[in-house]
Amino acid sequence: MQTHVVDHPLVAHKLTTLRDERTDSPTFRRLADELVTLLAYEATRDVRVAEVTVQTPLAEATGVRLASPKPLVVPILRAGLGMLDGMTRLLPTAEVGFIGMIRDEGTLQAQTYATRLPDDLSGRQCYVLDPMLATGGTLAAAIRLLLDRGATDVTALCLLAAPEGLKYLEAVFEGTSTPIRVVTAAVDSHLNEQGFIVPGLGDAGDRLYGVV
Repeated sequence: MQTHVVDHPLVAHKLTTLRDERTDSPTFRRLADELVTLLAYEATRDVRVAEVTVQTPLAEATGVRLASPKPLVVPILRAGLGMLDGMTRLLPTAEVGFIGMIRDEGTLQAQTYATRLPDDLSGRQCYVLDPMLATGGTLAAAIRLLLDRGATDVTALCLLAAPEGLKYLEAVFEGTSTPIRVVTAAVDSHLNEQGFIVPGLGDAGDRLYGVV
């Protein structure tokens, strides 16, 4: 498994405002959307392309287009929805699937309550959207579900990650031949006793959509 922390002033600037507890939900949603697009730029460096030739007003030119099968973008509900527009802005032709997961606050284990994915993901590159990589349980379960359906390349985009979560993913997928990457804006200090990232930015779902 590979981890890529996007080191860029605009990423750091937007992340700082997301961390600020005074940032309201509309501003949080807008900045999260912008930040995801910046992360997506780095996350798609290895997206598969096919060479094509087009006719310009002056001559033929060789270029590339996204290869088939199309990439699959998979937000983890509900907070991952806040990252979807920022990702599809960069990959408008990608298909979108959904995984609904909830973390048991007692055991901190992820439970799947909904899936909307192709049964066969053979040959597909998948991009998983999960704002907070905390314990790693939710993201690991989502990646495992994609691998079980035949995905051949999985990249997770996270606004923030905790060292504990990254270590958990490395342990779970050690020896896995399928490329797995995590692209994030920052790796924070640690998890607290409740499993929240410190200093973090709070509960991403609540800050995106309010407490419901």
